[in-house]
Amino acid sequence: MTITAAMVKELRERTGSGMMECKKALVETNGDLEAAIDLMRKAGLAKASKKAGRTAAEGLIAMQVAGDGTCSAMVEVNCETDFVAKGEDFQDFSRRIVQRVLEARPAGLEALLDLPLEEGGEVTVETARKELIAKIGENINVRRFACLEAAPGNRIGAYLHGTRIGVLVELRGGDGALAKDIAMHVAASKPLAVTEDGIPAEVLEKEKEIITAQAAESGKPAEIVEKMVAGRLRKFVAEVTLHGQPFVKDPDTTVGQLLQRAGAEVLRFQRFEVGEGIEKASEDFAAEVMAQVRGS
Repeated sequence: MTITAAMVKELRERTGSGMMECKKALVETNGDLEAAIDLMRKAGLAKASKKAGRTAAEGLIAMQVAGDGTCSAMVEVNCETDFVAKGEDFQDFSRRIVQRVLEARPAGLEALLDLPLEEGGEVTVETARKELIAKIGENINVRRFACLEAAPGNRIGAYLHGTRIGVLVELRGGDGALAKDIAMHVAASKPLAVTEDGIPAEVLEKEKEIITAQAAESGKPAEIVEKMVAGRLRKFVAEVTLHGQPFVKDPDTTVGQLLQRAGAEVLRFQRFEVGEGIEKASEDFAAEVMAQVRGS
């Protein structure tokens, strides 16, 4: 069967793949468009599995707020390079995922990956992820998501700093402006917890050990060392808790004081930053470009 330019064009429009790849698939399937799409999808999934071990520490945070403002969702989607993170295909994929999180409220990451990318559709988020890997040529991961739904009478504050830092905050009392200000503060100051009670015990214990060892080297009497340790530990708690930190818009006021004046309370927050905690391999840029050209 003769493979026409119109057939190749239609396959390109439906798959987003290159002209030669489309023509090859049509030749192999004797011009059967649907069979060519299936063939290309299978080939794409095979390519995706080969890229699964590559570090993906770039990407973006996508966020969406429900129309009534009582629920917000955000998701971190990773790729290998900032160039891909800025691409329309990657950004559209990320927006679709956060929309599905808001619509379906999945119980966990595995449940999210099993969801149809479009409500009522057949292609799952995981299949769409692998197909995008085949199309773009980089490893892509849906790393994590958060979905905060406010209890009755509460409100959600949301703040997205560019596409790299996202924060969701549940606030009791106060107003929308305060909720957004608190979310903005969390983005900038990166607290570990709302109050001391929320700091993991192992974090406090490790910090106390370090402070105690430093104070002991001063040579001061034991009772003085004990007071030094207590003082420095209080300072540490203030630095890493939301209540103890100076408010970014007014450093003379702590966030705790700001909330008290407004008669408000932060119940919880989620903060995502692209790539945090992912060990990124240092590679030669020229070698990286060459590797991508070769399709490895």
